[in-house]
Amino acid sequence: MNAPPWRSALAGLEAGGPWFDPWRDAATRVEDAVNSGATLPQALSRQAPAAIQFVPPDDLPAGAAYEQYIFDTGRCPTRECLHDFLNGLAWLELPLAKRQLNRVHVAQIAASGIGGQRGPVRDAATLFDENGAVLSAPEPLWDALAGRDWQRLFVGLRPLWLQARLLVVGHALLEKLAAPRKNLTAHIWAQPCPAAATADVDAWLAGQLTAGRLAAKPFLPLPVLGVPGWWPGNEDFSFYDDPLVFRP
Repeated sequence: MNAPPWRSALAGLEAGGPWFDPWRDAATRVEDAVNSGATLPQALSRQAPAAIQFVPPDDLPAGAAYEQYIFDTGRCPTRECLHDFLNGLAWLELPLAKRQLNRVHVAQIAASGIGGQRGPVRDAATLFDENGAVLSAPEPLWDALAGRDWQRLFVGLRPLWLQARLLVVGHALLEKLAAPRKNLTAHIWAQPCPAAATADVDAWLAGQLTAGRLAAKPFLPLPVLGVPGWWPGNEDFSFYDDPLVFRP
């Protein structure tokens, strides 16, 4: 049996930096099921909580809104690709947060319908779902991040990163990290995450992701390859002198 096309891209992600470590166990379980002959939707469904199952993309009726369909049926249309594999892992590991994002989308659809534009709340929900991250870190790191003081954040305060935990939750950003580029930037939820275990992060995030907060776009940019220990090149502090990436 030929390997699914997403497997070669996943190999690059699995061999990469610490960004994939929190997802590795779930990914291995799904891969094992695929190796046993399951399709990607079947493999994800075997690991999924009861509230969500994964189905082939053709199960989405023509003209139906993706988020509304998930809300109404508990089924997530899933293609055989790395992007949807990672979205599936997010559902497995962060089911409360993913369900809350789905509720936000559906509430906005009910209020405003589906038009050419999603509106600010749905835009923010999509941005975080695709490109978000959460950070648990000492206050000085947060101050430097909020001020985009990259030299202080990554050089002057470098030892403090040993006390920090950055969790990339955006599945599109994880997909891009299969082939890392210096300019890859996460949208950090602009509130310190008090939790460490992924299940606790999930519960915390589910309470954070309200329509009111999302409307304010509470994000801070963080070039993820600048994080100490995440990329060998940043051991040379000239790495941070690139104004195209580390902009004030």
